[in-house]
Amino acid sequence: MQTIQPVILSGGSGTRLWPLSRRLYPKQFMERRGGSLFGQAVARAAALPGSAAPVIICNEEQRFLAAAILQEEGRKNGGRPLDGTPILLEPVGRNTAPAIALG
Repeated sequence: MQTIQPVILSGGSGTRLWPLSRRLYPKQFMERRGGSLFGQAVARAAALPGSAAPVIICNEEQRFLAAAILQEEGRKNGGRPLDGTPILLEPVGRNTAPAIALG
């Protein structure tokens, strides 16, 4: 059986929901009723049967937000720990295709 390797792209410039969303706090990290969009994506990826831990791709400024949400989701998960999930940092934001290639 093949193992699925989830890759979660979480970069962004934070311009879509301005003034709520900012460059250092874009919409995928904003808390909503069901948690953040990033946290929901991590939970869905971790729940996939037969999958490896997700690989996260984000930029340097958002790595601490991503790590905090991974830690929180790992506690909620109760099963697989997500603290050790690899976070790949984009040196420069160049849109989706280069981020996918990095993953």
